Amino acid sequence: MIQILSKEINGFLNSLIGYIVISVFLTGIGLLMWVFPETSVLEYGYADMETLFSLGPYVFMFLIPAITMRMFAEEKKAGTMELLLTKPLTDWQIILGKYLSGFILVVVALIPTLIYYFTIYQLGNPLGNVDTAGVIGSYIGLVALGAVFTSIGILSSLITTNQIVSFIIAVFLCFFIYTGFESLAAINVWSSSSLFIEQLGILYHYRAMSKGLIDTRNLIYFLSVLTFMLMLTKFILGSRRW
Repeated sequence: MIQILSKEINGFLNSLIGYIVISVFLTGIGLLMWVFPETSVLEYGYADMETLFSLGPYVFMFLIPAITMRMFAEEKKAGTMELLLTKPLTDWQIILGKYLSGFILVVVALIPTLIYYFTIYQLGNPLGNVDTAGVIGSYIGLVALGAVFTSIGILSSLITTNQIVSFIIAVFLCFFIYTGFESLAAINVWSSSSLFIEQLGILYHYRAMSKGLIDTRNLIYFLSVLTFMLMLTKFILGSRRW
């Protein structure tokens, strides 16, 4: 698994697209937080990071599929998938190696945004007038969200040989599981089941964590979705139906 992990990370960092993806993410978030007047912290005058945590998931929907789209699709297109499967590695070692490499890259892209917290901390009036508990909860939620989106990206990459198709499928699935259930729950036909349907989506649990209250039920939800996606990936890889 370590070999797969190292290979994927090196392959990403040795390619131009790796730096472009991370740079676009940081530039986009920076512009949203500090430049664009509709979302700028400086325009609103509030010492918070709501812009990052409310818009970050939508940026993740494109960033993470761009990271994961090549992981299995490129192997199959290049004809190296069969060679990979003949190595003394279990299916889980292959999947987890690729998954962890994608997740690590997501965390690496997220770490520089901590500068925004320290900047807002200094800009607060009085100094440090920031909801630190809310920020910590939101970061945990964003990392958990990144973990789930990465598992969706890995699955999408496995079911196709085309990286662009993998990207599109992953973006759609990430968008649906994030906001789709809330939109379904808003349809006035479910009666008392609306709340249950809304709770099936990520947005409900992500909002709860953003308040700074780390409820184990929300963490269990993220872990359950992540586990389901990886098990589905394992099933497809094990059946060799790709």
